[in-house]
Amino acid sequence: MSATRITLFPAVLLFLAACSGDEAAVETTESNIATELEAIYAEYNEDNLKMNPVLATFRGDARYNDRWGVDTLSDEYSEMSLAMHRKYYDRVTAIDPDSLSGQDRLSYDVFVLARRDAIESHEKGYTRLGQMLPINQLFSTPTFLAQLGSGQSAQPFQTAEDYDNWLSRSGGFANHVDLMIARLREGVEAGIVQPTILMEKTLPQLAAHIVDDHEKSIFWQPIVNMPGLIIDEDRERLAEAYRTHITDVLVPAYERLHKHIRDEYMQHTRDTIARSALPGGEEWYAWLARQSTTTTLTPEEIHEIGKREAARLFDEMKKVRDEVGFDGDMKAFFAFLQSDPQFFFASREEIVEAYDQLRDVIDPTLDQLFATQPKTNYMLKPVEAFRERAAPAASYQPGTPDGSRPGVFYINTYDLNSRPKWLMEALSIHEASPGHHFQVSIAQEVDALPAFRRFESETAYVEGWGLYAESLGKELGLYTDPYQYFGSLFADIWRANRLVVDTGMHALGWTREEAIEFMQSNSPIADTDVVIEVERYIAIPGQALAYKIGQMKIRELRERAEAQLGDQFDVREFHDQVLTTGSLPLIVLEAHIDRWIASKRDAA
Repeated sequence: MSATRITLFPAVLLFLAACSGDEAAVETTESNIATELEAIYAEYNEDNLKMNPVLATFRGDARYNDRWGVDTLSDEYSEMSLAMHRKYYDRVTAIDPDSLSGQDRLSYDVFVLARRDAIESHEKGYTRLGQMLPINQLFSTPTFLAQLGSGQSAQPFQTAEDYDNWLSRSGGFANHVDLMIARLREGVEAGIVQPTILMEKTLPQLAAHIVDDHEKSIFWQPIVNMPGLIIDEDRERLAEAYRTHITDVLVPAYERLHKHIRDEYMQHTRDTIARSALPGGEEWYAWLARQSTTTTLTPEEIHEIGKREAARLFDEMKKVRDEVGFDGDMKAFFAFLQSDPQFFFASREEIVEAYDQLRDVIDPTLDQLFATQPKTNYMLKPVEAFRERAAPAASYQPGTPDGSRPGVFYINTYDLNSRPKWLMEALSIHEASPGHHFQVSIAQEVDALPAFRRFESETAYVEGWGLYAESLGKELGLYTDPYQYFGSLFADIWRANRLVVDTGMHALGWTREEAIEFMQSNSPIADTDVVIEVERYIAIPGQALAYKIGQMKIRELRERAEAQLGDQFDVREFHDQVLTTGSLPLIVLEAHIDRWIASKRDAA
């Protein structure tokens, strides 16, 4: 399968510009153009950070730590955003890129594609439609704010100034809630509303922050954990300020939003689950599928790819059943894997400790396949209690480029019987090393790349890499335990099933129950996880398509390089070509790898 979007962006293929005339003059021209573009990219980065100051905080840039910024749900933000993307699209496309090569040409094409996508989203109305669905059980500002304000995320709480910055920034939440309520009402008028099942899961998350005692709020934790270096005068002042802020600003905002959803919005939520059930939803979902996969594949084509991959992986799972000598059919084998005590942890603490120990097993193996490795470390944390019931099994939060804040591998310790040991190796590889932690950290640490390539991401590339990384387990000396290898197959078929289920629900008329049944028919997915997963696909249509499509493209490119280069092929060099370029649309990645292959052949 060739995962491309050639018909959307034909200009991306024009990489082989011919050189003629005086070579020194050509090099000078290229250098001048590249310098001009670098200045434009730097301007764009500054404008983007000013509009989105929390992004700067996550990058370790402290200049805007006190700012909420222009609210993303406001008309002003939409107008500013569209104007910014048009401005930089026009400036960059006014420059002839034909003399550019290497990373300079990659940067040009990635920048143009990203701006074009953003403009298209605004002009087709999808950005506005998304604003009418500002909250679900997985992703929302209220949930994100609680993580950020807990003192356990990117917002720093080391000095008195840090504490004051948070008071200033989080003061914007009250207005954001008012905008959320206005957008939810606008959505009701337009028929753009969330499924009932999702909002039922959202209400308890909001209620968790409506506390009578400020000391029970997660926003009080920075006061509890205040560094000893902060002087007594500031300690007293900040404690009083946080008490007042929690009591008079944050809790009332959560309460206001909770009341609106419970008493008003829930009366208008829908029994349907498909994005295609909304006005204009069929076209919207097809667009989301293209954006998520960075291909021209239709939902129907993606559905069929998923079915083929799921069937192939199911056959592999049968071989593992036979290898371990299990006497029974696959349904019985799945039941065994879901229930036998040998496969489960005794406590939440044991889960985190086991993954921490696994890191010491995986890390020494990485030199075999990777020449470039991240300088930034990562740490393990359990998913916070207020969001664990709706959160996936694991996730990753990037650290800072300078390593001052490590990445975080979040492990969901809720419901011990849904956290099997046989999934450990695949899950750790995907989220941490050499998966997301590797990919994100390495990109951030390539100082020579413009900021948009270091920090912005294409889901098909990012999640495709995570799933591709899982496939490297045997090469790293892992998956020697057949049950751990089964875990990798389970993780892989899980992503193949996503292609079937996501498109099934949003484009082909499947019900939530049909989606759950399909996922359980060919894998031992726990009841807790299958409900969370299916409802995740309902909440964020199209996103789950990126994993398998991206993995298949990266694997295809590796096999192409191996076949064409033969003895010249070095897997460490191939991985460098993929990882040190930043996150790329799949069509751009494919063109880049093809040029690398050609250059290797020419040099032989």
